[in-house]
Amino acid sequence: MNKQKKGRKLHRKRDVRKALLKTMATSLILKGKIKTTEAKAKELSPFIEKKITKAKKGGVSTLRYLRTFFSEKTAKKLMAEIAPKYQERQGGYTRIVRMGKRKSDSSKMAIIELI
Repeated sequence: MNKQKKGRKLHRKRDVRKALLKTMATSLILKGKIKTTEAKAKELSPFIEKKITKAKKGGVSTLRYLRTFFSEKTAKKLMAEIAPKYQERQGGYTRIVRMGKRKSDSSKMAIIELI
């Protein structure tokens, strides 16, 4: 019996999907919250939470790891400002707030934000 793969495809190929998650995560780190579709928000949440958990450990190797996903500015902000805020927290760094449907194509919209 075939089992479903983990994650959503979002109607994109693998490389485009990875690039989408990276740019959305960068925007979330720099701005604090973004408005997107519900499916994209649900896919972004575990991606960004894993990166925040990694950033909490600190160190040079962690910075190098984060640089594979984000720019220098974004990685430094994640390690210097965001990760220390969540040092005592065990997880659940993001919140997804569902909104109404988008007028043009009736997509379910959501706001994802850092708590």
